[in-house]
Formats: sequence, structure tokens, C-alpha cells
Amino acid sequence: MAEIKAAQVMELRKKTGVGIMDAKKALVASDGDVALAIDALREKGMAKAAKKSDRIAAEGLAGVAVNGNTAAVVEVNSETDFVASNDQFKALLNEIAETIAKNKPADMAAANELPMGEGTIASSVVGLTAVIGEKISFRRFELVEKADGDHFGSYLHNGGQIASLVTLEGADDEAAHDIAMHVSAVNPEYVSREDVPAEQLAHEREVLTEETKNEGKPEKIIPKIVEGRVNKFLSEISLNDQAFVKDSDQTVAQFVASKGGKVKSFVRFTVGEGIEKKENNFIDEVMGQIK
Repeated sequence: MAEIKAAQVMELRKKTGVGIMDAKKALVASDGDVALAIDALREKGMAKAAKKSDRIAAEGLAGVAVNGNTAAVVEVNSETDFVASNDQFKALLNEIAETIAKNKPADMAAANELPMGEGTIASSVVGLTAVIGEKISFRRFELVEKADGDHFGSYLHNGGQIASLVTLEGADDEAAHDIAMHVSAVNPEYVSREDVPAEQLAHEREVLTEETKNEGKPEKIIPKIVEGRVNKFLSEISLNDQAFVKDSDQTVAQFVASKGGKVKSFVRFTVGEGIEKKENNFIDEVMGQIK
């Protein structure tokens, strides 16, 4: 049997887009012949699926899985929302989330190589791509750890268009779920105002100062007005200071405190955020089909 070198594995991965273990298995089976390995992968539908890699997958779903004191938030993308509603797609998302929560990989490279089903996470994604005929991609994940006395709460908006995970120190599961729902709805940036970076706060104060000056306010009251506006800004971006969506008479921090706890952390994934979606020109599309 020929020795399989790392360079061969990387070459096959580049040509087909499959995971490391799948590439190596194909090379072992073909005795190191890259062309035969590509043929074998194509026959399995894996290389064919990899050819869709230039297409944009900005739809999909996000999900949450909990394994003891570990929780995982994951996002799996598709090209259309129709595929995202497919039961096979949802099953893949849930299995990936559970696998991530159980194995706690260090990064995406390690995550993609985790055993799942009859192969790995990466091969499962490529396999479903081949079955459905539309690009699917496992985009990202985040792991959260909690202490024994803490509580996880998760909330999926619109079936997973937004996924939020909250960790409370103390309190209970119901309160954690309510705060996760709040995070999905209001989209805070930080847990508390103390978490806001100094440079961001300084920049906002500078902008607000100039804005107040331009309004023609008396010089002596400008600092007071600015501080009031800075406080309003902080109350809008920090979770603890936001008016609780289920009871606007109290802040999130006050609600959690009434349940005997405090917010430790939150994670919020919005499907497709940061992905530049391809905009199709309908007229150009029609003219292209006529030519």
C-alpha cells in the first residue's frame, strides 16, 4: 500500500472540498491515486457537492444543545429558506449542535472532523448537500460553560432564525428562558455597562457632546445633558439596564434579582448576519436566459 502524504490529502481536499478524514480514506482506497480518489468521491456525491462551494448560503437555522454544564449554539446555512424548513436539514442542525456540546471542540477545524453518523460533521454536511442539491454549510458555533448552581435558558425565534442562550447565576430555568427571549427580541450588545469598551464609550460621549453643542444648548448645561444621553445609550446596549420585555416597569437586572440571580452571559446568533447575500438582477437574469 502506498504511503499517503499530507500534501496528497491537501491536494484532494482542495479539488473536492471534502474533509481531511474523507480525503485520506479515499486516497487509501485508491492506493494514493488522486484521480481515482476524486472519481470515488464523485460517485458518492461528495465531490459533486463540493463544486457548489462558490454559491452563497445565507439562509438556514441556528440551534442550541445542552449537555450537562456545557451548551452549544450553532448555525447551519442553506441557500434558500425552503431547504432550511426541510426535516433532514433540521435533523442535521440538531445533531451537529448535540455533537458540539458533547465533544467541546477547540475550533471549526476540530469541529468539522468530529465523528457523527457514519462519518464526520463535515462529511455529513457535504452528504446532505448532495442529497438536497443545494449548498449547505456549517458556519459557526460557540460553547458556553456553567457552574452547577447556574441555569441555562435558550430561545429560538421563528424556528431558529435567531437563537439565544443565556446563563444565569442562581435564579431558575424559567427566568433564564425569559431572558433568552428578551435577548432575541431586543439584541443587547453587552451584559452590563461595565462591559462596554472604554474607547466605544469615549467615542459616543464625543459624538453626543458635538451633537448637543450643535443644538445650541447653553455651554454650562451641556455636560449634564451629555451624561444623560450617555446613560440612555448605555441602557439601550447593556442587557442589565434594558427594560424587561415582559415587564417594562423593571430592568432585566431587577427582574433576575427578584428571582435570586444575576446574568452571567449571553450568546445571540442571527442567521446570515455578516454574510453578503447575492443580489440578483431580475432583468439581467431574463436577458441571460434569452441569449
